[in-house]
Amino acid sequence: MLVLQTALNGLVLGGVYSLAAVGFSLIFGALGIVNLTHGIFVICGAYASMMLFHGLSVDPFFATIPVAFVFFFVGYVYQRYLIQLAVSRASLVASLLVTFGVALIARNLLQLGFSPDVRTITPSYSFSSLVIGGLRVDMVRLIGVGVSLVLLSLMALLLAKTAFGRRIRATAQQPLAANLSGVNVPHVFGQTFGLGAAFAAAAGAVLGIVQPFSPSAEEFWTLNAFIVVVLGGVGSPSGALLGGILLGLISSFTAQYVGPSFTNAVMFLVLVVMLLVRPHGLLGSAFGESR
Repeated sequence: MLVLQTALNGLVLGGVYSLAAVGFSLIFGALGIVNLTHGIFVICGAYASMMLFHGLSVDPFFATIPVAFVFFFVGYVYQRYLIQLAVSRASLVASLLVTFGVALIARNLLQLGFSPDVRTITPSYSFSSLVIGGLRVDMVRLIGVGVSLVLLSLMALLLAKTAFGRRIRATAQQPLAANLSGVNVPHVFGQTFGLGAAFAAAAGAVLGIVQPFSPSAEEFWTLNAFIVVVLGGVGSPSGALLGGILLGLISSFTAQYVGPSFTNAVMFLVLVVMLLVRPHGLLGSAFGESR
């Protein structure tokens, strides 16, 4: 029974990890940018959800919609007028320095504005749980997984079935050909980055109720997103889902049977093995035709 409970905890945690990583995966796959401010978007989403909850009594799960909407435009402006400027004047490597610097600045601003203290969002159902056949799962985590699956499905449909998704795939695979076909490539890149930022912030709104958070946690979520992408593959919601579930299971079983202090060590061990055995992840790159 303990094994089943641990596996259930890992699956639930993995679903939330998947949502937190899918924006990083999309930006990395489509733009080739390792977005080191990804964790900042996640944590900002958590703080925005907290302010909506305390100020307007908006349920954190419903807060994912306005939070994602706002951070789509934040991500768009950030990419078009800072990251793209650095890339066009220097190289793609410059985006690493820019995003790293912005992450440091934003982290310090969050500490000034909200203090370094750990926060959490606790609605009335925070301590409720569901028991099925002797297995117990927290209600907030169960709802969080449901929200994650819905949002991941929406992104998959958006990329596969809409004109916007086709433009993203076209510019990711062959930017020059897309430009010659009349696609405004810089605009699509900005929209893609905005979409990734929106999903990261929405994940933060969910994570704010599932786990405690603080400004310093942004490093954890950036690292987790990178590991999920390496495990599952680049650019696809299904890859993020698979990688997130694997990471959740690894974290849960390591914490239960080895010790919580060894979780990061085991995660990095699996990361190194995956890079050696299958560097493109289990599902490969969704935009691999151009790489």
